[in-house]
Amino acid sequence: MTEMVRYAIEHISRFLYSKTVARSAMWLCLQPRSDFDQHVRRFEAVTDPSVALSPETDPFGNNKHVITVNFEHNSLSITTRSEVDNITATRLPTALGPGAWEEIDSWTNSFEHWDFTHESALTRNSPALENFVSRHRIGSGSDPVESLLRLGDTLHRNFEYAPGATTAESTIEDILTTKRGVCQDYAHVMIAIARSWGIPTRYVSGYMHVTGLRGEIVPESATHAWVECLLPDLGWFGFDPTNAGIADERHVRIAVGRDYLDVSPTRGVLIDGQPSTL
Repeated sequence: MTEMVRYAIEHISRFLYSKTVARSAMWLCLQPRSDFDQHVRRFEAVTDPSVALSPETDPFGNNKHVITVNFEHNSLSITTRSEVDNITATRLPTALGPGAWEEIDSWTNSFEHWDFTHESALTRNSPALENFVSRHRIGSGSDPVESLLRLGDTLHRNFEYAPGATTAESTIEDILTTKRGVCQDYAHVMIAIARSWGIPTRYVSGYMHVTGLRGEIVPESATHAWVECLLPDLGWFGFDPTNAGIADERHVRIAVGRDYLDVSPTRGVLIDGQPSTL
């Protein structure tokens, strides 16, 4: 019997400006996806000061909203509330059938998967990445599943989870140099390596429910990042290198993209204003 977990999520973002802002515009990526194993029962968003939200869908099928504040203000608060049903994760087989790598190879130049098989702004190959792969003897083995699990475990063991060590737009060189970073850095490195093997791999933003399992790592706010890989017979399957495991019913998907830049929770511009504090 399929089991289901229901989550009630409240996400609050507050921006404080050092001087009064004449106008502002912001893009929000905070509404969870309704997907193959996840159903959004309810979503609402309110702002202070109160303004209308204009919904839109991006090229990756993510739900986004645009807000504009066309009057003077010195702060902006955004509160979203979601109710999400998650189906218990499908069991990951220990290996795929014969011919799995050959099928994956056939996707490499597919227009459908192009965005997820080639480099993106924050997942570019580099001498630092090549040195890391060589030093830790990382390579694609006889089976894609075994290779991905081993890759996630290698990143988990060799990186230190250190909030503040990188920024939202850090490239993989930062964590490869210092060995310190956060979930999005782990995800970006795994994406770069998995794509180099030809596996379509995408960045996932979302939330993770902390259950007290030994070794669980997630920021205090519960926002999290992991990856999904397209695998024969399985479709998109999630791997969480920060926690050296698979994405399961603890993980709630907000959005998917090539890297963090496609799915940042908030992004905007100020007119006649100064930098903000979040």
